[in-house]
Amino acid sequence: MDPDLLFIIGLILAVFSVPSILSAFSEGRAPRVAAITIVIAGALVVWAIKENPDGYSFKEIPDTFVRVVARYLT
Repeated sequence: MDPDLLFIIGLILAVFSVPSILSAFSEGRAPRVAAITIVIAGALVVWAIKENPDGYSFKEIPDTFVRVVARYLT
């Protein structure tokens, strides 16, 4: 599988799980689903970094995101 796609999916899952974690804590519930989502997101990001020999820097993340979206939408 494409490491760039894995990286972007992992980042998106991590970002989307933050509101779920905050909501669970504010309501006094355990963030079980959010925790599982964070683990999956972390595994995807680590897998992508492992598969990409050059790795990723913070400056490359927006370019990688645009490249992946353009690749799969066109």
